[in-house]
Amino acid sequence: MDRTDIPDAGSDQAAATLGTLATPALLLDKDRLDRNLARLSSRIAAQGIELRPHMKTAKSIDVAQRVYPSGVGPITVSTLAEAEYFAQHGFRDITYAVGLAAHTAARAMRLRKAGIDIKVLLDSPEQAAMLGAAGRAVGVTPSAFIEIDCDGHRGGLTATDPKLLAVATALAETGVTLAGVLTHAGESYSLSMPAALVAAAENERSLAVAAATTLRAAGHECPVVSVGSTPTAHFAEDLTGVTEMRAGVYMFFDLVMHGVGVCTTDDIAISVLATVIGKKPEKGWILVDAGWMALSRDRGTAAQRVDQGYGLVCDVAGKIYPDLIVSQASQEHGILAIRPGSTQGLPNLPIGTKVRILPNHACATTSQHEMYNVISAGSAAIEARWPRMRGW
Repeated sequence: MDRTDIPDAGSDQAAATLGTLATPALLLDKDRLDRNLARLSSRIAAQGIELRPHMKTAKSIDVAQRVYPSGVGPITVSTLAEAEYFAQHGFRDITYAVGLAAHTAARAMRLRKAGIDIKVLLDSPEQAAMLGAAGRAVGVTPSAFIEIDCDGHRGGLTATDPKLLAVATALAETGVTLAGVLTHAGESYSLSMPAALVAAAENERSLAVAAATTLRAAGHECPVVSVGSTPTAHFAEDLTGVTEMRAGVYMFFDLVMHGVGVCTTDDIAISVLATVIGKKPEKGWILVDAGWMALSRDRGTAAQRVDQGYGLVCDVAGKIYPDLIVSQASQEHGILAIRPGSTQGLPNLPIGTKVRILPNHACATTSQHEMYNVISAGSAAIEARWPRMRGW
C-alpha cells in the first residue's frame, strides 16, 4: 500500500454512533453541559457580580460558544496558548491566572500589543519589575493582579503580609496598572460537608476583600476583587465586596466534584467510551481499551470518602453499574473490578461491549484527547466533533 493510500483513522466516522465509534473516545453530553452552565450563571447573576469562566477545563471554542451564545465575554485561562487561541476567536478580556515568569511576561505583552486586554498574576516585586520591563519593551502598559493566598493551597501573599504593599508599590514604580486582587480557594477540593464549603467560600471572600481594603487604604486603586473555585462558587452565600467569580470544572463536573458534594453523577457531562477487550473471571477482572492514556493518572478520589479508582463505569447509555470501577490502569488497558468491600457481582460484559467511564478529574481526562464527540441525552448519535486546543 502506498503511503498516500493509508486510510485516515477518522475517515469512517462521519455518521458515527456510540455503537460504531472507535474507542477510546471522549464523549461530551451537551445537554448536561448546558444545564451546568445555566446553573452557575444564574447563581452568580443573582449575587450581582460577574462570572469569568475558566477555560482551562474545556479548551474549546465550541464550548466557549455555549458559555457565551450571543458573542464573547470575560474569560480566565491557565496557559498563554489558551489566551492566544481564544484571542484568535474574538475574546479580548482575558485573565492569565498563573504566576509570571520572564518569558510569559514577554509573551503576554505581545498579546496586549495586539489589542488584547490580558491581565496577569504575580506576588513579588521581582515579578513586577519583570512585567514592567516586558511592557516597556513593546510599548504597552501592563495590567496585573496581586495573588492572595486564602488557604495555603499554592502561591500568593496572605492578606496581612507586609509584602502586599511592597508589591503594589513596585507595580506603580515600574509602570504596571494594578488590576486588583485574585485568590483561589483550592483547599475547598478537600472538603465534603456543606457547612465547611460555605465557610471556605466566606474565608475566600473575606480575605480577598481584606487585601483589597488594605491596598485602597494605602492609596492604591484596586478595582477588581476576583475569587473562585467550583466548590466555593456553588456554596458562597455572601459575596459582598467581590466583583467577579472564576470557575472552570463546573462546565463538565467530575467524580472529585461529586465527592466534594457539588454535583451528582447525573451532572457529569464528559465520559470516556471504551470497549471490553478481555476477561479474567478468576481475578474478577474485565479488561477495556482505555488505560491512563485515555483516562489520565489522576486519582483525586483516593483521598475522599469513596475511592472511585480511575473512574466509575456506566453502560453505553450512561447508566452506572453498581460499584464497578476502573480499579487499575496501565498505558492502554483499564481493569474493571467491583469496588473493594462491595457485595455486588461483576456484570456480564461480553468482549466487544461498549462502556462509558466517568472521570475523576475533568481537566486531566479531557487533556488526553484532541476532540469531544458530542452527544445528547438519550441519543446514540455523535452529533458533532468539537476540537480541543492543547499546549502551553
